[in-house]
Amino acid sequence: MPTTPTIADACGLLESIAPCVLAEEWDNVGLLVGDPAAPLSRVLTCLTLSPDVVDEAIAADASLVVTHHPLPFRGVKSLTTESVDGGSLWRLARGGVAVYSPHTAYDSAAGGVNQQWADRLGLTATRALAPTPDRTDGAGVGRVGRWPGGDFDALAERVKQLTNQPHVRVVTPEVVSYIDRGATVAIACGSGGSLLDLAVRAGCDVFLTGEMGFHECLRCRSLGVGVILTGHYASERFALETLADRLRAGLPGVEATASRTERDPLQSV
Repeated sequence: MPTTPTIADACGLLESIAPCVLAEEWDNVGLLVGDPAAPLSRVLTCLTLSPDVVDEAIAADASLVVTHHPLPFRGVKSLTTESVDGGSLWRLARGGVAVYSPHTAYDSAAGGVNQQWADRLGLTATRALAPTPDRTDGAGVGRVGRWPGGDFDALAERVKQLTNQPHVRVVTPEVVSYIDRGATVAIACGSGGSLLDLAVRAGCDVFLTGEMGFHECLRCRSLGVGVILTGHYASERFALETLADRLRAGLPGVEATASRTERDPLQSV
């Protein structure tokens, strides 16, 4: 008789997709809530474990929620319903729903969020901005590669198409046309300001990230580097849909879907 999949099986698959050793030191990744031996029937993926997603997971009788942003993130001394995060974790635990987060391990993995961005844009000669030592699979922090050509506006338009957004925020570069030589594009999903120095040292013409500070944008303008800001949500959410696909393919008999209720908390008016 075929064995019933368990939470541990999902954890093993997630570890193969986004090895926890790739996570940043400050991060909190892996199985955060739950019993590895518990049976697994349904997985829900999301970017952030908001109360709406908690409602969805419980209503769908999910066995496991895979949330990109960890919950809990930092060490906790108590777990009560007196806080939003505590209440969410309490409800999930009572409902038998486990929680796993791959976060920065998934950002940096060989087939992770940043590499998926590079692939979607069609970049060539892609490499990590900061390769992970002792790994031969290309894993590492951020990505940089060559965009075949065109101009800055065409690249920004392609990003809008990929994120299904009418607008993205930009810092227009000093040089806007790359038709003759192609552009060097650096990528950092989420809040990428901390990788700006690496991107500049890599000789990037354009830095693509989710969000970045005002003064970092001013610095890019002074350096002649273009910036495309998609918003934090749009820079990462798509990769939780592809993760659901990989979990469904790798766990026969298990239903895996991305959250249908999750929305970007920032809206234009």
